[in-house]
Amino acid sequence: MSLPWSLSSRKGRQGKRASSQGMKRSFGVTLPRLHAAQQLIVAQACRYNVVCLGRRAGKTCLGIDRLIQPALHGAPVAWMSPTYRMLAEVWRTVRHRLGPVVERVSEQHYRLELVTGGVVEMWSLEYADAIRGRKYRRVVIDEAAMVRDLGVVWQQIVRPTLTDLCGDAWLLSSPRGRNFFWECFRRGEDPQQPEWGSWQMPTSANPYVAPEEIEAMRRELPERVFQQEVLAQFLDGGAGVFRRVQEAATALPLDGPTVGATYVVGCDWARAVGGDYTVLTVMDCERRAMVALDRFSGVDYGVQVGRLRALCERWHPQVVYSEMNNMGGPLTELLGREGVPVHGVTTTNPSKARWVDALALAFERGDIAILDDPVLVGELLAYEGVLLPGGGMRYSAPPGGHDDCVMSLMLAWQGFDQGGTLVWP
Repeated sequence: MSLPWSLSSRKGRQGKRASSQGMKRSFGVTLPRLHAAQQLIVAQACRYNVVCLGRRAGKTCLGIDRLIQPALHGAPVAWMSPTYRMLAEVWRTVRHRLGPVVERVSEQHYRLELVTGGVVEMWSLEYADAIRGRKYRRVVIDEAAMVRDLGVVWQQIVRPTLTDLCGDAWLLSSPRGRNFFWECFRRGEDPQQPEWGSWQMPTSANPYVAPEEIEAMRRELPERVFQQEVLAQFLDGGAGVFRRVQEAATALPLDGPTVGATYVVGCDWARAVGGDYTVLTVMDCERRAMVALDRFSGVDYGVQVGRLRALCERWHPQVVYSEMNNMGGPLTELLGREGVPVHGVTTTNPSKARWVDALALAFERGDIAILDDPVLVGELLAYEGVLLPGGGMRYSAPPGGHDDCVMSLMLAWQGFDQGGTLVWP
């Protein structure tokens, strides 16, 4: 649609001339026409928005709309693509749409200066370091799942560009397995990260794509390709440590203990600052099922100890497996002096490998039931193992991810041996 844009006395020679004549200049700027699903996403937008779309679902149209809007109001914005070749068509489209309000163009630097004062810049993330020092009101990352080292690029380069202007970001992409784009998508599902929002939109959400075309792709494409490219589903690439995770997500949360049941707790501590989470996992020994999960961050150690103490008063666990690393040692000793049945566990690479093997075997055999919590399930599916030069394995979350829920669950699972007997320290 064409939007009339009025200008009286903004930046640039045209604005100055219009102001000196006491006149308003009107420009017709053609904005993308968003379909209903795209409009819903815009209406629900957060600061950081992760949109996983099927092919031809309207990713480029949505991204261009999000890019143009603040630029028309005088703000600096940026479009970022995995390669220069991928941004070339978007550059031509944006330049054409903004033509009536463009004051200066740099083809070499993919930069538009508008008579409104806004600036549009486009970058290839092949050379992301060149972006350092910029500041933007909005950033759109196109095909984010294809960006090499997206976690590093986002955390060290793109996110700081939004600091000065309290800017927002849109990460748009078709899925590519369970990588950092998937991790960002999971943040949008996490109620404890309200600045993040995520949406999943298959190709069929675009009313301009004929249904018979989608059916033709269903018949012609391999199932996994159709699921990823058309249904916009994140698929397990087969490299994950834990399998059959979703099958095990059948446990139901409880508000308190049941008669005759015994419980164990796994506690993974986090620093009061730094972005990690303290996670407390409660498991029913007889049913080998999770019954409660408490996950929180940004609170001091006194509050963390208080929450674990309150959880123990509710569930009366036979043992609490508490990580001793970092500040976990003093907190564990404090809880022990207070009468909490706590057992301190020091995490080393060999001990973690044993815990991972035990938990992975439990999932394989169907011996464990977990809560269908999106953060927990997501961490388990993303958990990675890296082969070390000496032949051992190092286990952790992928770069930029978290494994706090996984660690807490593994600690709780230490309450059982292979025969199901409770292990007491």
